[in-house]
Amino acid sequence: MAQAVSPPRRTLDAIPSPRGTAPSYTAPPAPRLVESPVFVLSSVRSGSTLLRVLLNSHSRVRAPHEMHLRTLHVHLSREFTADAMEALRLDKDELEHLLWDRVLHLELTRSGKDVIVDKTPPNALIWPRLHRCWPNARYILLLRHPGAVIASLTDRRTDPDHAAIRAEVLGYAEKLEEARRNLDAHVLRYEDLTADPEGATRALCAYLGVAWEPAMLDYGGQDHGTFRPQLGDWSATIRSGRVQPARTAGAGAELPSRLAELAKAWGYPVGTPPRP
Repeated sequence: MAQAVSPPRRTLDAIPSPRGTAPSYTAPPAPRLVESPVFVLSSVRSGSTLLRVLLNSHSRVRAPHEMHLRTLHVHLSREFTADAMEALRLDKDELEHLLWDRVLHLELTRSGKDVIVDKTPPNALIWPRLHRCWPNARYILLLRHPGAVIASLTDRRTDPDHAAIRAEVLGYAEKLEEARRNLDAHVLRYEDLTADPEGATRALCAYLGVAWEPAMLDYGGQDHGTFRPQLGDWSATIRSGRVQPARTAGAGAELPSRLAELAKAWGYPVGTPPRP
């Protein structure tokens, strides 16, 4: 009886790891409820909201507002929690992956469709982790002339910081180029989507393994939820319900040298890079 009610002896095995010790265990991937989700990888101001409403207008494709999965985190609140999860062949990253997968599955189930697309632009910044989470994921690489992206961001922001905007666009462009070189993605330029929406959406449907539907081009006649900041574009252009011509950067658009190099690699005309 005395042994049953007495506190446990503090053997070496019972002493928790010191605070701040980095976990060394990496969990294997668990089975996914959504085996092959679709991610649109793009910069901000690249037409991803237009692409998502065109896709969401398909009877088999659910493309909700920006889901921001990368901001959903799991907090292991006690020192021994990581050990408990390791015993279940889980770690913090894999717990977050399970959460992300569950969110996608719930949204897909609610929609009654069988293909789900997440178009959150910052996903481009974490594409390696998405690929680790979903090895069978599919990707749509949505490109836009970097000069047009810079112009759009500059117009959208009050008192814009031009150097910060160029750095932001470059950060996205570098990750998109990484993805282009490393993923078997369907590459689509925003300018081509707006110039020939039927041709572009037919090619997308072929990539996704669904039949093309004319209703995709009439996205204004369907419910796509609220257009509001932080969830996608909310401008009058997207609210018009019609695909409108892309604002171009022009052949003479000047870009920093690295952005000009990337634009050229994506098939865009570029001007003479400005001096540093």
